[in-house]
Amino acid sequence: MIRSFIINKYLATQFIKIVFNISIIFFCLGFIMNIFEEINFFKDFEVNITTPILLSFLFIPSLLDDFFPFVILLSGIWFFLKIKKTDELTAINISGISNLSIIIIPSILSIILGIFFVTAINPITSVLVKKYETVKGNYEKDQDYLATVTVNGIWIKEKGLKANYMVRASNLKKENLLEVTIYEFDKNNNFKRRIEAESADISSLKWNLKNIKIIDTDGIESTKSIKDPSYFSMYDIKKIKSLYANLDTISFWNLDKEIKLLEQRGYSAREMQVILHRSLAFPFFLLSMLLLSSVFTLGTMFNDNNWTYVFIAIISSVIIFFFNDFSAALGKTDKLPIELSVWMPITIVFVFSTVGIIHANQK
Repeated sequence: MIRSFIINKYLATQFIKIVFNISIIFFCLGFIMNIFEEINFFKDFEVNITTPILLSFLFIPSLLDDFFPFVILLSGIWFFLKIKKTDELTAINISGISNLSIIIIPSILSIILGIFFVTAINPITSVLVKKYETVKGNYEKDQDYLATVTVNGIWIKEKGLKANYMVRASNLKKENLLEVTIYEFDKNNNFKRRIEAESADISSLKWNLKNIKIIDTDGIESTKSIKDPSYFSMYDIKKIKSLYANLDTISFWNLDKEIKLLEQRGYSAREMQVILHRSLAFPFFLLSMLLLSSVFTLGTMFNDNNWTYVFIAIISSVIIFFFNDFSAALGKTDKLPIELSVWMPITIVFVFSTVGIIHANQK
């Protein structure tokens, strides 16, 4: 019992170390590639080199979703080859622990890492991405045209030919902004008047205002009738909706609330629902990748002179990655049920890996 505990502790420690080392390698490679992209972006701005470096540090953690399954796969390959080629596997087998039992330790750790990633790392990366977009947005946006969503509603800043405008709306429902207020300023930013509307149809760049009233600088409502109750804007429904659409800035814990909020506005929340299901399935995706690595390395099919199986495992993981994304895309576009689009690739890999492990251990 004590011997088994010591061996399991050793295996767990070795696996975690390998995962950490490979994660660092991926992080450094991602940072190096992204830093050049950020430097190229800021070539026309007078900024210190620390700005692109900071932005790269903020952005790279968001890529964990994509490359962490590869980290687990490569960690599994490294882990199983290490204990096999150093004769640790033989010693462990002699102590009464089978190959199948050895797989259990990294499998459990993969699930735990997946849960930790979704519940703890993901909320942190969503905050970092939001900060990244805020900092970078200060440089890439035309300051005459800005739009944002806050707890106080939707705010839009626009510049016209004869006047400047600040628009506020309380909410968005389908293709309509609700409780719209348009503040009009002259070219010297002196306040001219305020236009209030019950709602605005923003299906095009020409907004149709409903039940409007005009209030002058003295706070007096105009009695003049308005022939064309419209407002020309740089923002239509597509652009306004995009303010809500960056899923990278939404924490796992807020996804369910955002789904309900989007549905209340009359929009399809399928994309968010797919993201939610992928987050729930993420620990099992990591498990399937770990099992896949064991099939091609720990099984009796592998020998010291045949690295073909390792290459096949890596190629298989790439195929799985694209198949997983393709299946999710079908779910987002309503071509497949959401649950099927998310869980089908994972189930296929899991079943294939499980059958392969059982077959290898029967030899």
